[in-house]
Amino acid sequence: MTETSGTGTAGPDKVASAEQIGLSAREAAARPAASRDAASWARKVERLQVDPRDGVRGTNVAGRRLTGPVQGFGKMWQKTYRMDAGPSIEPEQTIATWREHFPEFWPKGNRFAGALTGINPGDVALLDLAVGGGVKLSTGVFVLYADAESFTLMTPQGHMFAGWITFSAEREGDTTMVQAQVLMRANDPLYEIAMTAGGHGKEDRFWAATLTALGQRLGVPDPQVEIRSTCVDAKRQWRHADNVWHNSGVRSVLQTAASPFKRMKS
Repeated sequence: MTETSGTGTAGPDKVASAEQIGLSAREAAARPAASRDAASWARKVERLQVDPRDGVRGTNVAGRRLTGPVQGFGKMWQKTYRMDAGPSIEPEQTIATWREHFPEFWPKGNRFAGALTGINPGDVALLDLAVGGGVKLSTGVFVLYADAESFTLMTPQGHMFAGWITFSAEREGDTTMVQAQVLMRANDPLYEIAMTAGGHGKEDRFWAATLTALGQRLGVPDPQVEIRSTCVDAKRQWRHADNVWHNSGVRSVLQTAASPFKRMKS
């Protein structure tokens, strides 16, 4: 099993079989379960529909299908980011704050434009992510599940990775543990190269900074985030190499380059 912990960069290449990773019901929140409230699940959608939102470009989302790890190209990773929020904060309080103020905890330079009511099942949020060189990668996420204890976001075609991210909080002994867990594959060969060349570390820093900001909002004196990364499947799914056609990074660069000409024509 390949696993790293701490605040360093993840990315070892040895294999752990899927059978060696036992996802809990909360960690695998994208799977329906009879015990979970059906109203907390989004309705099935074939393609994403979204209205324009102020503050983001809003491209590379409308008309896209959702993608899980099965539809991705690269190695499959399970990444877990955990923070001890202390004894005085209840899990429900944590999730309520996270859902209501989700964009406020993102690192500077990245934009999340969701619904005005916060994170709710079936919502589509538009993202502009800083990738360097003055380029914003425009993509989005779909709210697959949300209740008082957890919520799950799923990615569309063209996103950096195919998968889902589950955010949760639960009581462990006398303390509340806050967690973000990602199960993902890079969506196409270009993204796989980018993840291998430093993308994993950037992803880790992004979510560590997010949990730290959440901890500060909750009043945690010195938030510390533990990072654990496991390679679940080291095989690359070459049958999905053509996902590169939807690559939002490439499309965002082209859209940025074309924007001055569009302004000249308007």
